[in-house]
Amino acid sequence: MFDFKLPDLGEGVHEGQIVNILVNEGDNIDEYQAMMEVETDKAAVEIPSPKAGVVTKIHVESGQTVQVGEVLISIDTDGSNGDGQPEEAVTAAAPAPTKASASSSTTTAEPPTATPAEPAKASAPANRGDGPVPAAPVVRKLARELDVDINLVPGTGAGGRILREDVERFARGESVGAPAAGSAPLKLPSVDGTLPDFSQYGPVRREAVPQIRKTIARQMTRAWLSVPRVTQTDTADVTELDRNRKQYNTALKDGEAKLTMTAIVLRAIAVALRQYPMVNASYDADAEEIIYKDYVHIGIAVDTPRGLVVPVLRDADKKPLPQLAAELNQIGENARTAKFEIADLRGASFTITNYGALGGRYGTPMVNWPEAGILGLGRAKLEPGVVDGQIVPRLMMPLSLSFDHRIVDGADAARFTNDIIQALENPLRMISL
Repeated sequence: MFDFKLPDLGEGVHEGQIVNILVNEGDNIDEYQAMMEVETDKAAVEIPSPKAGVVTKIHVESGQTVQVGEVLISIDTDGSNGDGQPEEAVTAAAPAPTKASASSSTTTAEPPTATPAEPAKASAPANRGDGPVPAAPVVRKLARELDVDINLVPGTGAGGRILREDVERFARGESVGAPAAGSAPLKLPSVDGTLPDFSQYGPVRREAVPQIRKTIARQMTRAWLSVPRVTQTDTADVTELDRNRKQYNTALKDGEAKLTMTAIVLRAIAVALRQYPMVNASYDADAEEIIYKDYVHIGIAVDTPRGLVVPVLRDADKKPLPQLAAELNQIGENARTAKFEIADLRGASFTITNYGALGGRYGTPMVNWPEAGILGLGRAKLEPGVVDGQIVPRLMMPLSLSFDHRIVDGADAARFTNDIIQALENPLRMISL
């Protein structure tokens, strides 16, 4: 008998939600046959069987959240794994890691904890990124139960290891550990988080939080606590641009991608990011360094039935507008149909969100940490404008740039936005971009 456990999926992923079970008890399954679909960190992945045999028991059900190492399915393999070794000696293999997670998946082992010669001093959280943190599994479990992002908790144990007490104090809103040089300690509002009994006011119902919503909540909390965000707004006259765009689309051949306003703005942003590297950077508070990226990978916020996902369009500054339009259409479709991998959501250096497609005019987009900026596109509408001394209708599109004020000054943000507006208001400039 072989117990198949949820394997380590890399990228610091510790849990997943069962989306779909593809086999039944009593089924004969082949090696590498897909057994179930698990959603983790916004991406749905199929989990294959490392063995051929008969499914004797399914230990989970659709909608259930499971932890790495938890038994999912038991398989009868006739008492042998095919090479003469007992089944107990076999460890379930994880699905092949994606390119983005291949390196990180090799560093998931818990580091040994040395006994300190003297009481350890509190330390600020290390630059952990999305990798494993120095904390025992029981501490990670406690953090999940208390709805605490363990990446934000400073550790007071040896070598910065996170202890149970650190998580509990952080959940209570108490300052934990010592701040990094020149920075204030991270502190949550001092509330106990206990909700009132809403049923005393009327009927209520409870639903389990989907995995994607948990991920969004953690990322939004991290961004809110980590990034001193400022939002600047402006408008672009896209009258001529929209007219030219429509004319271009009418002349397209079958199979050629239509130009959308988002694709054109994407091109203008990609070029502007080369001129303003601080907007394409990240701030490392622990090392007190700015990380400048010599690539332009732009995240595209996509509204899907499962929730908000942000797939990445890579090397946007090196691709012509027609190619950008085609790739933008493709990644949008992949996001809406969940046909993407975790790696497709990694590595963005800037993000664009088009809430104007749903009718919004202005907004204060949340910076997608650890990026330094995000541009929101509002709904374009006809407004009176003055051209050659005459009041005429002009199509005006609002732009909202949120940026990390630790890296980007207001003047640079204004220049960055103005360069984008200039490109949109003078369509011929797009030829040379």
